[in-house]
Amino acid sequence: MTIDLSGKVALITGGGRGIGKAISIELAKSGADIIINFLRNVQAAEETKKEIESLGKRCELIKGNIAETETASKAKKLIEEKFGKVDILILNAASGVLRKFWEMDLKHFRWTFEINVFGQINLLKEILPLMKEGSKVIGISSLGATRAIPYYTFVGASKGAFESALRHIAVELSSRKINVNIVEAGVVETDALKFFPNKQELISESQRRTPLGRLVSPEDVAKVVLFLSSDLSDMIQGQTIVVDGGYSILA
Repeated sequence: MTIDLSGKVALITGGGRGIGKAISIELAKSGADIIINFLRNVQAAEETKKEIESLGKRCELIKGNIAETETASKAKKLIEEKFGKVDILILNAASGVLRKFWEMDLKHFRWTFEINVFGQINLLKEILPLMKEGSKVIGISSLGATRAIPYYTFVGASKGAFESALRHIAVELSSRKINVNIVEAGVVETDALKFFPNKQELISESQRRTPLGRLVSPEDVAKVVLFLSSDLSDMIQGQTIVVDGGYSILA
């Protein structure tokens, strides 16, 4: 079965590397033109852009912190000028400080929630006028939204808030026939793992506990996002799909 996204335009926050890159490539392979928002790594974003263009698809880059309202305004302007619409919005950008909660303060809390919650929802609000009936919104979350993970207090709390917000938004956008769903990933093999103080323990424990015997890859997540981006998911609304190889079904 082939999913054809020809003629669709997809905006991916944090789309230049890791899970975001895998999603950008997967959607481009299925025919979508891609807009990538990224914060710092220009080289990674440019490499992803070249890879997408090598597939014969258009790709535009938007550099900026999604927590800043100017970035959302810049995204809307670019979309209006270059494409005139957005069919698929992937809210993937995430940040945060990985420490014990007593080692953090208000600035860490604000940084995490402004990017992971406010920035993502504000972007959706900004470009909503450019999304028509049949559009798809997909939030990328993690098991830390519902399960306790060492050093993950603020990030996990922000992911929980993010998921809750998207469930409410799913109800509000149902009258517009816009689907809103969440992909909750297990431990994924990306560069982000290097920021965990307990990286090796996290990896080995996840491998041991996962029934399917390996960590989740960015491509595993991207395939589920591709499904949710297609009309095959038209009657899936406000749901959280877990991609973790079975990790979370064990006690």
